[in-house]
Amino acid sequence: MSSKSSYHEPVLLQESLELLNLSAGKTILDCTLGGGGHSSHILPLINPDGMLIALDRDRDALETAGPWLFEAAGTVSVVLIHSLFSRMESALAERADIANAGLDGVLFDLGVSSHQLDTDRGFSFRRDERIDMRMDTSTGRTAADLLAEETEEEIARILWEFGEERFSRRIARTIVQMRQSKDAITTTAQLARAVEISIPKSAWPRDIHPATKTMMAIRIAINSELDELTTGLKSAVHRLKPGGRIVVISFHSLEDRIVKQAFTAWAGLTPLPQASSMASVFAAQSRPEPILKLITRKPIVSSDTETTRNPRARSARLRAAEKL
Repeated sequence: MSSKSSYHEPVLLQESLELLNLSAGKTILDCTLGGGGHSSHILPLINPDGMLIALDRDRDALETAGPWLFEAAGTVSVVLIHSLFSRMESALAERADIANAGLDGVLFDLGVSSHQLDTDRGFSFRRDERIDMRMDTSTGRTAADLLAEETEEEIARILWEFGEERFSRRIARTIVQMRQSKDAITTTAQLARAVEISIPKSAWPRDIHPATKTMMAIRIAINSELDELTTGLKSAVHRLKPGGRIVVISFHSLEDRIVKQAFTAWAGLTPLPQASSMASVFAAQSRPEPILKLITRKPIVSSDTETTRNPRARSARLRAAEKL
């Protein structure tokens, strides 16, 4: 199992397993199967007679991790679902065996998997490869399409809003100038170079490549990750049984902010944002009663030992809550 699950090394593994409060016979939804790192450790803890529902928008993840999950399942029922977070509710409803299933636990492990970083989809600039960045390669436009089609203003907005990149306007201007000179950006090396020449060397960050925020912002935009997360949280909490746990591992401040705001609002600790789609989780009432209890008041972060072993864990933040 360990060699197969190395397809993606799970972050904050023991912490997430403990907070999910796993035991035999429970029904658990892994909303981000990825390489199956977390799911492979969930299986023995809900055996016998549990159910693992594993969802991912990346068909490659389902095709790779699925077969050995079935092999290791024991008496646990394993259900694989190809779906976006935004289609989670309808995807579950379409399956007769889980259409009305309540959930004892839900796990989100956000961002890209180690496997996706190692593919040729352009998620990383460690190699020069085509810029695709789609988590589901069967649909949608690529990052190269975005860079070739969007206005300078829109590219700058994406870099600022999703990457918090303070040189967003300079970078967007360089990208459009390269495009106009028939030198459209289609590879990771070209994009990295565009960022490098846009940011003064004196302002380059010390601990990350100067193109890191730009790459992340474009990936978030291409995959609508923040909107998908908001919808996914709603669907997951709606499906949870009373006493069920939801655990979310995020790797970006914007993701963590969405999770924090949703959890504290649903716990009745903060007002719901005006016109927020999160409000629809509550029954129609002017002063909704809390539906969650916070398990983690502050996010759990990785230990020094884990971050040394797995540098990806450095930015991980885990939050957990329980359905009332």
